[in-house]
Amino acid sequence: MHQGHDHDHHHHGNGATGGAGAGHNHVTPLRSVQWQTPHKALKDEPDHDHGEPDLDLVEAAFAESFASTSDPASFLRLAHIPTEALDASCKKLVLLRVESEAVTDVGSLMPHLGGGTLRYDPLPAQMVTRRRRLRFVYYDGNVAKLLTLAEVRELKAM
Repeated sequence: MHQGHDHDHHHHGNGATGGAGAGHNHVTPLRSVQWQTPHKALKDEPDHDHGEPDLDLVEAAFAESFASTSDPASFLRLAHIPTEALDASCKKLVLLRVESEAVTDVGSLMPHLGGGTLRYDPLPAQMVTRRRRLRFVYYDGNVAKLLTLAEVRELKAM
C-alpha cells in the first residue's frame, strides 16, 4: 500500500522517461531460481560436464549393454575403451575393472535461508529419478584410478 491505496502507479516512472516500470506494486522476476542442483556431483563423484552432447546417453547405453554382454573384452574393443593407455602426463594405465552401479534419488536437500542448515524433503514418486553410474578402474603402477567415460575417451591408446 502506498498513500492509502494499492494499485499500479503510472506516475512512478523508471527514471527520466517517466514511463511505468516495475515499481513497488510489481514483481518482475529476472529469472527462476533453483536452490538445488539435480544430480550434482558429490565429493567422491566426478562432475558430468563432458562437453560432448548426449554422452550421458552413450554412458547409459554402455552400462546397460556391458552388464549383459557375453564377451566383455570384445565389447570394450568395439566401444574403443583401451585396456592399456597413457594419461595426459604419459603415465601408463591398465584397465582392471568396469564398474556400474544403480543410483536412485528419493530425497532432496535445500538450504534454509542464510545457508547454515539444510532441509530434507522426500521426493514424490513421479520425481524419483534412476540412473546408472559408470566408472572404469585403471591402475597406474601405484594406485587404482576411477575414470569416467569422458576421461577414458581422452586417454591415448597404446
